[in-house]
Amino acid sequence: MVTINFRHMEENKKRTGEEMATLAAKILGDESSPDMAKKLAASVLSQTHTDNQTGKEMETIASNVLKSDEYDEDTKSLAASILSQSNKER
Repeated sequence: MVTINFRHMEENKKRTGEEMATLAAKILGDESSPDMAKKLAASVLSQTHTDNQTGKEMETIASNVLKSDEYDEDTKSLAASILSQSNKER
């Protein structure tokens, strides 16, 4: 018999702030924005005024962006915002 344990994850009450939401919207509206910046911007906006939480895959992506010298300040700001809203139980 297999037993599966489901841990109850605490509700994440963190939300994207107005400044980050504005930056994310600007990036998504700019056709010349890099794909990675757009991906992060979409994640940031998905956590504005909702109960959405950062998923494990997006946490990994955001972490890698912060560790890399390849990305600009705006992209890293979005990544930091995503990680600040991640589930600390993971």
